[in-house]
Amino acid sequence: MTQAISLNPFNGERIAEYPYDSALALEAAVAQGSTAFKHWRKVDINQRASRLIQLAAELRDAGEEIARTIALEMGKPVRQARAEVEKSASLCEWYAKNGPAMLAPESTLVDNGVAHIHYRPSGMILAVMPWNFPVWQILRGAVPAMLAGNTFLLKPAPNVMGTTYLVKQAALRAGFPAGVFGVINVDTPAVAELIADSRVTAVTVTGSVRAGAAIAELAGKSVKKCVLELGGSDPFIVLNDASLDDAVAAAVAGRYQNTGQVCAAAKRMIVEEGVLEDFTAKFVAATQALVMGNPLDDATYIGPMARFDLRDELHQQVQDSLAQGATLLLGGEKIAGKGNFYAPTVLGNVTPAMTAFRQELFGPVAAITVARDASHAVELANDSDFGLSATIYTANLELAKEMTEELETGGVFINGYSASDPRVAFGGVKKSGYGRELSHFGLREFCNVQTVWTDRK
Repeated sequence: MTQAISLNPFNGERIAEYPYDSALALEAAVAQGSTAFKHWRKVDINQRASRLIQLAAELRDAGEEIARTIALEMGKPVRQARAEVEKSASLCEWYAKNGPAMLAPESTLVDNGVAHIHYRPSGMILAVMPWNFPVWQILRGAVPAMLAGNTFLLKPAPNVMGTTYLVKQAALRAGFPAGVFGVINVDTPAVAELIADSRVTAVTVTGSVRAGAAIAELAGKSVKKCVLELGGSDPFIVLNDASLDDAVAAAVAGRYQNTGQVCAAAKRMIVEEGVLEDFTAKFVAATQALVMGNPLDDATYIGPMARFDLRDELHQQVQDSLAQGATLLLGGEKIAGKGNFYAPTVLGNVTPAMTAFRQELFGPVAAITVARDASHAVELANDSDFGLSATIYTANLELAKEMTEELETGGVFINGYSASDPRVAFGGVKKSGYGRELSHFGLREFCNVQTVWTDRK
């Protein structure tokens, strides 16, 4: 294939074709980003922050066009797409307001002198990003990197090129110099060559475990830093004393937002046996009530899955789980027609030996597993190759805090489902990746933390 193709998952129609960059065009983009870094790093940080304020305004001005393009390209319900654009604009504003202080030099007295810690930009960052949050995923990496004085070279998913170019245009209108936020359209072999290029100083990846492992291996060979935000199979723990109505509402939203195509999402419902029956009945009923339809319709909550091949993979995971002994409580089928719809699905009696427990379900499928007690719930939660986030619903906050000490995840949410926010770090452990995005951790992730020691004699 010599081009990226955008298909509308609602009707299967081809939206656009984007020819891959030629070798000359790719070289020009890399050279531009490398050259831009030499100038951008010297721009006063408050001026860099002002560009973020303007980018937030540009995103909001183009918000409806961007949201509709997201809905057309990857099937996200347009109301959720609008919320993604607004969240991304708020991200820009938060870093503009708080980021400069986080990058200010820090000083301390040491033997015979004073040491200053400086956060220097490291260079041009290569970003390989997915399609499920085609604005937020891009900007939560780009915004802190650019504020720190780095340049950002983005390789987006091929099915959301239209959305990506709208973000790039917004950045240019906001006053970011050409090359500070660059976009390339290339295939996988070109990514390997880019990682080896000396002008690329670090790599950030959001995607599958397979893609992350391959890119991390390449980065390691070139001795380059790599941040990985990969898959997740997040546990959603419900204990006997939980408010079931609140837990069910959070579980449904946490599982089926973005048609279930979220890394940090409630995927494995681990329910204490005393409330298993009531929780299951309420959860199935609430899931059944979700509106599926055209993503451009404001009433739609469940849209089509973004890619037809991923729907086939998800259906096979469901079928395998049923063959292994899971119970089909709702859904479990591909919806007939041109659209790439998969029925919201609930699997019961799921055990750790089953596919639905062991693998990530990247689509509108929930798996329910019974736990004997809180200790067993933690044991089940940790019985996974993934470790992105976890949720605990209980009225006993002290018990919940004790459980967090044992949970092997990058984030834990007590009486609330997984979310991301610029004020707190985001990332995982185990095969969910390493490194952190957002907050001051993400801002400094691609900085050279330089110590300057001055003798006082």
